[in-house]
Amino acid sequence: MTFFQAIILGIVQGLTEFLPVSSSAHLVLVPFLLNWKLDPTQAFIFDVLVQLGTLAAVIVFFRKDLLAIIQGMLRGIKDKEPLADADGRLGWMIVLATIPAGLAGLFLKDKVEAAFNSPVATAVMLFLTALLLTCAEIWSKRAHQTDQVGPREAVVMGLFQAASIFPGISRSGATISGGLFSGLKRQATARFSFLMSIPIMLAAGLLAVLDLVKMPSVVSVLPVVLVGFVAAAVIGYLAIRWFLDYLKSKSLFPFALYCAVLSIVVIFVVYAR
Repeated sequence: MTFFQAIILGIVQGLTEFLPVSSSAHLVLVPFLLNWKLDPTQAFIFDVLVQLGTLAAVIVFFRKDLLAIIQGMLRGIKDKEPLADADGRLGWMIVLATIPAGLAGLFLKDKVEAAFNSPVATAVMLFLTALLLTCAEIWSKRAHQTDQVGPREAVVMGLFQAASIFPGISRSGATISGGLFSGLKRQATARFSFLMSIPIMLAAGLLAVLDLVKMPSVVSVLPVVLVGFVAAAVIGYLAIRWFLDYLKSKSLFPFALYCAVLSIVVIFVVYAR
């Protein structure tokens, strides 16, 4: 992987991690469409490690919220009333929402890695993301909505996040859809979606670091990874800010259309080649 490729993929990761269009799909499909011949093992580790860049972005963006959540959780443990504090309660909801994806990652790791090598499977999953976003947008206009994330909303969004470990199923798109299906308001859904991404992205990044250490060419890979990390962090921060503002008044339909069109284009290219 060259530095140019790392920058492009870092920008792609930063843009698509928080927009509901599947960053994992783009990290598979961009090299495929550009006909880049990347080493599969190195590419998979790069794809996961570059998520640490977007992890840094979401931590910096929500740093005040995270500090309040941690303080609330510690205060609740100290007072033996973990759910009494609103910020602490939100923290425990994030923990609850993380469990399904954590279990899915442990038991489906091999299948997920195989899916990363299949542009067709990724394109099909991307089309499912389009359908999911469309249904969620229609449902949200009919459902009674709330700002409060409770156990039911956390579990539903957690299950949707578990499905998103496969490339093509957008993590933000799936979790936001899960929140809308469970009755959360749009901005509350997006905020919780971004916050609940932190534990699972951190765990995935740490596992990838362990894989990276085992690689014989680890020293030569690190500079490329660092370039992708920086690009993903900067673009990811800007994407979060833009998308939260976008959701105040605008629809998910354009993202659904984009996913559907990209899916069809990829399948056409596969069979044309």
